[in-house]
Amino acid sequence: MSAPARTLAMGQDEAVAGGRPSVEAPFGRALAKLGQTRPDIVGLTADLGKYTDIHPFRDAFPDRFFNVGMAEQNLVAVAAGLARTGLVPFATTYGVFATRRAFDFVAIACAHSNLNVKIIAGLPGLTTGYGGTHQAIEDLALMRMIPGLTIIDPCDATEIEAATAAIADHQGPVYMRLLRGGVPVVLDPSYTFEIGKAVTLRDGKDVGIVSTGLMTERALDAADILAKRGVAVAVLHVPTIKPFDVEAVASFCAGVDHVLTAENHVVVGGLGSLVVETLFDSGVGKKVTRVGLPDRYIECGSVPTLQARYGITTEAIVAKIGALQ
Repeated sequence: MSAPARTLAMGQDEAVAGGRPSVEAPFGRALAKLGQTRPDIVGLTADLGKYTDIHPFRDAFPDRFFNVGMAEQNLVAVAAGLARTGLVPFATTYGVFATRRAFDFVAIACAHSNLNVKIIAGLPGLTTGYGGTHQAIEDLALMRMIPGLTIIDPCDATEIEAATAAIADHQGPVYMRLLRGGVPVVLDPSYTFEIGKAVTLRDGKDVGIVSTGLMTERALDAADILAKRGVAVAVLHVPTIKPFDVEAVASFCAGVDHVLTAENHVVVGGLGSLVVETLFDSGVGKKVTRVGLPDRYIECGSVPTLQARYGITTEAIVAKIGALQ
């Protein structure tokens, strides 16, 4: 009998599933690499350097790294001030703290003035077992309401590294969700990330999955399983929540019999809502099945147990699609 799953300590990571290779701290590695040729890049954190993977940059450039302590509003305000001097600050904390605690500072200190602040948000959605205080299950809904704020939800180590470089070059404020620790490699090395662009990763006519973040890996795995059952599943990966690739999403959904969205976020206000809005505005008449978290706070527990309970797994996607056939 196997040991029961348990809630890991804050600094521990779940093992990478599926036998895929992984990269340790891809965000911090990418930022440290950028720092070698970009002296304008600085790093900040709110006492969470270790847990937001910015430590490779901190170690490489200690004079360009600032820990403001457990004060997320100050974190954003200091980053805004540094941006006004011409620097490009990358500020890291957990998604719940960047959104719930510092929302007004992001909106007014950063976005209102179109400052070049990059907010890197750890523990997105249901990626920690520490309950409602630490699970950023509604951050996309909150942040997409801020005018001028670019929002990125990368799916793997390859995309995190590419997106880090892209947002460093992008002029304006950015909110990027962060997968930390040993992050799996899902996308092909030839994959090209572009802000505002969705990418079709798999073709199929029966069902189209529109996914973002870590759910793209699960969508691809579900498509593999369903292919063996004779169901042709297409997968459209949408790494940019804002600006949203309306044309790509509308075209993709129009070309399949059924549409399913998959997100590591509550089903209200995030990717699912964006897809529904897009189809309505584009005149594409498709029923949309949403896979995501329910409208409730999630309890403490092991991450695999909670993700299975609340239906953001490969198996949940397969079951939802099976019900459509």
